[in-house]
Amino acid sequence: MLRFTLLVVSLAVVSAFTANSPLTDRCNTRLYGGGTGYATSKTGKEEKVTRVRELLENSQMVFAVPASSITVSQSQKLRRSLPEGTTATVVKNTLMARAVEGTKYEAATSMLQGANMWFFVEEDIGASIKAWKAFQKETGKKDTHDVLGGITEGTLYDTKGVEAIGELPSKDELYAKIAGSIKAVPTKVARVIKAPNSKLARAIKLATMPDE
Repeated sequence: MLRFTLLVVSLAVVSAFTANSPLTDRCNTRLYGGGTGYATSKTGKEEKVTRVRELLENSQMVFAVPASSITVSQSQKLRRSLPEGTTATVVKNTLMARAVEGTKYEAATSMLQGANMWFFVEEDIGASIKAWKAFQKETGKKDTHDVLGGITEGTLYDTKGVEAIGELPSKDELYAKIAGSIKAVPTKVARVIKAPNSKLARAIKLATMPDE
C-alpha cells in the first residue's frame, strides 16, 4: 500500500513538472508555428518582405480587405476564383510597411490597421475586384468586409473608388468586345460591295458608322 501511494505521488510530481516545462512549451510553439517558427525569424521575415516587393513590382494595382473571420477553406476557394496573375495573401502590417517603403505603393501605409488580406493584381484588375465582390456575396460578408482601399499608378483610392474601377470591363470582356468588332467588319464590307454604284458613297458612310 505504501509503495502504491509513493508511486501515485511520484507520478503527480512528474506530471506537474512536465506541464510547466519550458521544453514542452517550446515543442507546442513549434507545432503551431509560434514564436520559434521560421516565418517569425529574422530570415523568414526578410524573405516575406522580398516576396511582397516582387509582387508589388509586377502589379498594376493592389487593394486590401479585412482578413478577419475568413476561414482557410474560404480563402482557398477565393484564391481559386481569382484570374491568372492575381495573388491574395495576408501580410503583417509591419512587413507590408517595409515592403512598400520607397515604392509607388507607399500610400498603402494608411491602410495598415488590423489584419488585412492583400490582392496583388498583375493584369486583370476588373476581374480581380469582381471576384472579391462575388466572394462577399457568397459568404455573407457584404456588410463587414468592404474593400479598405487600393492603389494604382501611385494613386490611393477609397472603397468607392476601387469599386468603380471594378466596374471596368475585365480582360475577357475586352477580348470579347474586340472579337465582336472584328467579326462585324466583314459584314460591313460585304454591304459596301453589294451596294449599287450610284449608292456607293452612301454605303461607305453606312459601313463606317458605329452599330447601334
